[in-house]
Amino acid sequence: MAKEQKEVRDLKEGNYLMMDDAACVIKSYSTAKPGKHGSAKARIEGKGVFDDKKRSLSQPVDAKIWVPIINRKQGQIVSVESETVAQVMDLDTYETITIKTPEGMDISPDDTIEYLEMEEQRKIVR
Repeated sequence: MAKEQKEVRDLKEGNYLMMDDAACVIKSYSTAKPGKHGSAKARIEGKGVFDDKKRSLSQPVDAKIWVPIINRKQGQIVSVESETVAQVMDLDTYETITIKTPEGMDISPDDTIEYLEMEEQRKIVR
Protein backbone atom coordinates (compact mmCIF):
# COMPACT_ATOMS: atom_id res chain seq x y z
CA MET A 1 0.00 0.00 0.00
CA ALA A 2 1.32 3.42 -0.91
CA LYS A 3 1.55 5.33 2.35
CA GLU A 4 3.92 7.40 4.46
CA GLN A 5 4.25 8.20 8.15
CA LYS A 6 3.58 11.60 9.71
CA GLU A 7 3.16 12.95 13.22
CA VAL A 8 -0.41 13.57 14.34
CA ARG A 9 0.38 17.26 15.07
CA ASP A 10 1.17 17.80 11.36
CA LEU A 11 -2.36 16.85 10.24
CA LYS A 12 -5.22 19.26 9.58
CA GLU A 13 -8.76 19.19 8.23
CA GLY A 14 -8.93 17.98 4.64
CA ASN A 15 -5.81 15.78 4.90
CA TYR A 16 -5.94 12.02 4.43
CA LEU A 17 -4.99 9.42 7.02
CA MET A 18 -5.43 5.70 7.67
CA MET A 19 -8.10 4.72 10.23
CA ASP A 20 -8.96 1.04 10.75
CA ASP A 21 -6.96 0.14 7.60
CA ALA A 22 -9.12 2.44 5.44
CA ALA A 23 -8.19 5.72 3.78
CA CYS A 24 -10.11 8.59 5.41
CA VAL A 25 -10.36 12.34 4.95
CA ILE A 26 -10.21 14.44 8.15
CA LYS A 27 -13.52 16.23 8.82
CA SER A 28 -12.61 17.66 12.25
CA TYR A 29 -9.39 17.91 14.23
CA SER A 30 -9.13 19.15 17.81
CA THR A 31 -6.45 19.02 20.48
CA ALA A 32 -6.58 18.95 24.26
CA LYS A 33 -3.70 20.54 26.14
CA PRO A 34 -1.34 18.33 28.14
CA GLY A 35 -2.43 17.19 31.55
CA LYS A 36 -0.44 16.72 34.73
CA HIS A 37 1.02 13.35 33.71
CA GLY A 38 0.55 13.12 29.97
CA SER A 39 1.01 14.70 26.61
CA ALA A 40 -1.41 16.67 24.47
CA LYS A 41 -4.04 14.55 22.75
CA ALA A 42 -5.63 15.00 19.35
CA ARG A 43 -9.17 13.88 18.53
CA ILE A 44 -9.75 13.25 14.84
CA GLU A 45 -13.11 12.66 13.14
CA GLY A 46 -12.87 11.26 9.64
CA LYS A 47 -14.91 9.88 6.79
CA GLY A 48 -13.85 6.98 4.55
CA VAL A 49 -12.78 8.11 1.10
CA PHE A 50 -13.94 4.96 -0.67
CA ASP A 51 -16.63 3.62 1.72
CA ASP A 52 -18.08 6.85 3.27
CA LYS A 53 -18.06 5.40 6.83
CA LYS A 54 -17.48 7.76 9.76
CA ARG A 55 -14.53 6.95 12.02
CA SER A 56 -12.87 8.61 15.01
CA LEU A 57 -9.41 8.40 16.51
CA SER A 58 -7.72 9.77 19.63
CA GLN A 59 -3.91 9.86 19.70
CA PRO A 60 -1.09 11.80 21.39
CA VAL A 61 0.03 14.63 19.09
CA ASP A 62 3.59 13.28 18.96
CA ALA A 63 2.47 9.79 17.81
CA LYS A 64 3.21 8.61 14.27
CA ILE A 65 0.31 7.76 11.97
CA TRP A 66 0.07 6.37 8.43
CA VAL A 67 -1.05 8.74 5.67
CA PRO A 68 -2.15 7.16 2.36
CA ILE A 69 -0.92 8.48 -0.96
CA ILE A 70 -4.06 9.06 -3.04
CA ASN A 71 -3.67 10.20 -6.64
CA ARG A 72 -6.14 12.62 -8.23
CA LYS A 73 -6.50 11.85 -11.95
CA GLN A 74 -8.42 13.04 -14.99
CA GLY A 75 -10.49 10.70 -17.12
CA GLN A 76 -13.04 10.65 -19.91
CA ILE A 77 -16.25 8.62 -19.87
CA VAL A 78 -16.09 6.10 -22.73
CA SER A 79 -19.42 4.41 -22.06
CA VAL A 80 -22.06 4.12 -19.35
CA GLU A 81 -22.77 0.42 -18.72
CA SER A 82 -25.56 0.99 -16.19
CA GLU A 83 -26.70 3.56 -13.62
CA THR A 84 -23.91 2.44 -11.28
CA VAL A 85 -21.01 1.50 -13.59
CA ALA A 86 -19.07 3.43 -16.23
CA GLN A 87 -16.06 2.78 -18.45
CA VAL A 88 -13.44 5.52 -17.98
CA MET A 89 -10.31 6.19 -20.02
CA ASP A 90 -7.42 7.69 -18.05
CA LEU A 91 -6.25 10.82 -19.88
CA ASP A 92 -2.57 10.25 -18.96
CA THR A 93 -2.10 6.54 -19.72
CA TYR A 94 -5.11 5.98 -22.05
CA GLU A 95 -5.94 2.90 -19.98
CA THR A 96 -9.64 1.97 -19.83
CA ILE A 97 -10.99 1.12 -16.37
CA THR A 98 -14.38 0.34 -14.87
CA ILE A 99 -15.49 2.65 -12.03
CA LYS A 100 -18.62 2.61 -9.91
CA THR A 101 -20.48 5.91 -10.35
CA PRO A 102 -21.80 7.86 -7.35
CA GLU A 103 -25.56 7.97 -6.80
CA GLY A 104 -27.28 10.95 -8.34
CA MET A 105 -24.39 11.87 -10.63
CA ASP A 106 -25.48 12.53 -14.21
CA ILE A 107 -22.74 11.39 -16.58
CA SER A 108 -22.71 10.66 -20.28
CA PRO A 109 -20.09 9.52 -22.82
CA ASP A 110 -17.34 12.06 -23.63
CA ASP A 111 -17.72 13.81 -20.22
CA THR A 112 -14.40 14.67 -18.57
CA ILE A 113 -14.27 13.60 -14.92
CA GLU A 114 -11.89 13.67 -11.99
CA TYR A 115 -11.31 10.58 -9.88
CA LEU A 116 -9.27 9.45 -6.89
CA GLU A 117 -7.10 6.35 -7.07
CA MET A 118 -5.31 4.39 -4.36
CA GLU A 119 -3.99 0.99 -5.39
CA GLU A 120 -6.98 -0.76 -6.98
CA GLN A 121 -9.63 1.49 -5.40
CA ARG A 122 -11.14 4.29 -7.46
CA LYS A 123 -13.86 6.87 -6.86
CA ILE A 124 -15.30 9.54 -9.15
CA VAL A 125 -15.32 13.00 -7.55
CA ARG A 126 -16.09 15.05 -10.71
